[in-house]
Amino acid sequence: NEAREQYCNLIGSLVEAEGGSSAQVAAKLAGGGATYETLLVTTADSITRITLNRPAKKNAITPEMYNEIIAALEQAAKDDSKFAVFTGAGDFYSSGNDLSNFTKIPEGGVQEMARQGAELLRKYVRAYIDFPKPLVAVVNGPAVGISVTVLGLFDLVYATERVQKHTPWAYLLCLWRVQGK
Repeated sequence: NEAREQYCNLIGSLVEAEGGSSAQVAAKLAGGGATYETLLVTTADSITRITLNRPAKKNAITPEMYNEIIAALEQAAKDDSKFAVFTGAGDFYSSGNDLSNFTKIPEGGVQEMARQGAELLRKYVRAYIDFPKPLVAVVNGPAVGISVTVLGLFDLVYATERVQKHTPWAYLLCLWRVQGK
């Protein structure tokens, strides 16, 4: 948290040097009033901050959260900020997909679930790719699965010493190959 605060102060001083005002310390909701259930989104000192906000679930990502991240990025693209910063609330950046996502099978069965998941994932990744401003990840703790995968789409990734990155599917692919599939 201290490193993150120092980084944000550095960015604030750079913005001030370009004629911005660090006196705008009071954060305002990004986009003038939009609210989110699973994110904290604020804009202050020309920085939009998007915080994954499910600390009790280690910021595990649900379909609702995917949609809110997409909406927050679209909103931040249009606001008066110079760049956006992503981080996680609590001691995890993100534990990846909430595994309960895979227990809610829609009426169309597993095929429909896969189709909906693929469509949401395309929109999610596209939101990062199409984001017109610099995008910074402040990885404040462990990052798992999809939260690691999308780090390559950020312009800058700042990580604390506590960061551990895990990609569970890499292990599964190794098992699959060992079993001769």
